Amino acid sequence: MSSTEAPPAAVPRSVFPVAPDARYFEDYHVGDVYLFGPVDVTQEEVIEFARRYDPQSFHVDPAAARQSMFGGLIASGWHTAALMMRVLVDNFVSTVAGLGSPGVDQLRWLAPVRPGDRLRMRVAVTEARRSQSKRDRGIVRSRVEVLNQADVVVMSVEAVSLMRCRKPGPV
Repeated sequence: MSSTEAPPAAVPRSVFPVAPDARYFEDYHVGDVYLFGPVDVTQEEVIEFARRYDPQSFHVDPAAARQSMFGGLIASGWHTAALMMRVLVDNFVSTVAGLGSPGVDQLRWLAPVRPGDRLRMRVAVTEARRSQSKRDRGIVRSRVEVLNQADVVVMSVEAVSLMRCRKPGPV
């Protein structure tokens, strides 16, 4: 398969057609678009995450956050990324063929995420190709967008996943 962008008119599906424990590289198709979620953002979790990992005042102190450029408490971008990852693992990643990821590209935090927000993930498969050097696996690239309840994209990332093939090809 070649690399192409998902068509803008693609209608997102909310369920992957193959169960995670039967899902392999061959089940990811360029142009497929999924919409997963929602996940609710709570003030308690925003503060708890930030205290542990990103203790900036606009993440941990509601009073100080009101005086910040954000005008109120916001989630750490890393918290948003962690919420996104959980939704992807629960809905998109294979439990039998996933081999991890060499990284992500173009991670952007585009709008603040606030307590009370309800987030969904839109995932578009933009590339699915068999590895040239290891024919038992493939590379799946996806454009992931995190949307709030107003359909504002609050975060985007280009994700790369390595997947085992159901039927390895010749080397």
